[in-house]
Amino acid sequence: MQILHIPCLEDNYSYMIIDEATKDAAVVDPVEPHKILSVAQENGANLKLVLTTHHHWDHAGGNEKIKQLIPEIKIYGGAVDNVKGCTEKVENGDRFSLGADINILSLHTPCHTKGHICYYVTAKEGDDPAVFTGDTLFVAGCGRFFEGTAENMYQSLCVTLGSLPKPTRVYCGHEYTVKNLQFALTVEPDNGKISQKLAWAEQKRKSDLPTIPSTIDEELETNPFMRVDLPELQEKVGCKSPVEAMKEIRQRKDNWRG
Repeated sequence: MQILHIPCLEDNYSYMIIDEATKDAAVVDPVEPHKILSVAQENGANLKLVLTTHHHWDHAGGNEKIKQLIPEIKIYGGAVDNVKGCTEKVENGDRFSLGADINILSLHTPCHTKGHICYYVTAKEGDDPAVFTGDTLFVAGCGRFFEGTAENMYQSLCVTLGSLPKPTRVYCGHEYTVKNLQFALTVEPDNGKISQKLAWAEQKRKSDLPTIPSTIDEELETNPFMRVDLPELQEKVGCKSPVEAMKEIRQRKDNWRG
């Protein structure tokens, strides 16, 4: 399984997942279709699937164009998310495959949008699994609660994504890592793992390199939104439950000017 980063717009990422045995490929949130097609050509990949995480234009806005360019392509999206160009509506637990070796599991992760889907991708041989999290989980952060509640985000982040195997690689929709880690330090100033990762992320960005992927394990150590089950974190933000802490930290982030 090969995964390629494709920077789009100002700070978005699309991703291409290539089954190395067959060269069949899926693309996640192909907002700039011509860029996607040129990457496919460069890598000898046959585009078969679009995996749309949610309906916002900077993720789903290229779907109709890519369908024009590749009429037989299948476009996946959340059943309740009204995704443009969608041909295959998916719900939590739906499974499908790519090429000879790759399996894809749909995870319903509502909050940023009601029908947001994360895609958990596994290969038969060797590679660590990967999850494509759109705007639900960012490196050291999470999406705004546009269509849901703190309870929804707690379930999506801490229960659904938090229960994936720890080595799972996390590929998110935006390059927000440096700002997210700077904010995370305001919540847990004594968390050395956040400080270390911030220094690493700043070096990456100075070299114009992506800070993605992270792993579920790293997120459980450095992402305040995935640490709300910890009594010591709840205490730091003056809360008595994980959901209350989730709400409080999101409000702080929304008001933070880093």
